[in-house]
Amino acid sequence: MDSVLKAFLKKTVLFSGLSEENLQLFLKIAAKKVFKKGEMIFSEGDAATGFYVVLNGFVRIFKVSNQGREQTLHILGPGEPFGEVAVFVGIEYPAFAAAMEKCETLFFPKDSFIAMIKEHPSIALSMLGVLSMRLRSFTRMIEDLALKEVHQRLAAYLLALSGLGDGKEAKEIRLNVSKNLLSTILGTSPETLSRAFKKMEENGLLERHNDVIQIKNFELLSDLAEGLDKLT
Repeated sequence: MDSVLKAFLKKTVLFSGLSEENLQLFLKIAAKKVFKKGEMIFSEGDAATGFYVVLNGFVRIFKVSNQGREQTLHILGPGEPFGEVAVFVGIEYPAFAAAMEKCETLFFPKDSFIAMIKEHPSIALSMLGVLSMRLRSFTRMIEDLALKEVHQRLAAYLLALSGLGDGKEAKEIRLNVSKNLLSTILGTSPETLSRAFKKMEENGLLERHNDVIQIKNFELLSDLAEGLDKLT
């Protein structure tokens, strides 16, 4: 089982730069945790007791306003970590995390992790680059919600979901969330989201078949996401 989990972790963004020996150290402190659909994994303000990596299922990371409105920040699937920034920085969890369906995770306790990187500081150095990129991505998402139009946010989301295309060939991607949840992620209404999709189809950027999106023009979609082009 360890060899299977080690191979799994090696493919994840957070652990991809680690050696076989260091991966084994992580597996020694890891514990599997399973959550039911809708179960809260942690709440904003909770002490950060460790971080997680999704093995199966999906986890929603979200904030709740003073008025009780939820703002989804991330939808995380297999191989994606969460809670790691709070552990590295030494702060409380900055958002809520809940299982969207039955979800299996690997949990890495904070105390064991800190003790490990004190003994093996190269581990922290290998992971800092990934953490920095994730923080920049989060900052950019907040800026997008505040400054960009809905169709620009949608374009950026689709590009991120596709893994960024080469600008030459159409590529099919499958939306991993419902339209209602996607509208929440993008900070808009389902009706406005539907209009944005329709406008993109009319402009030849994509074709939509239920939850399958075929991107027809990566270059124009990228320009739209960056605010360099507008829909007609």
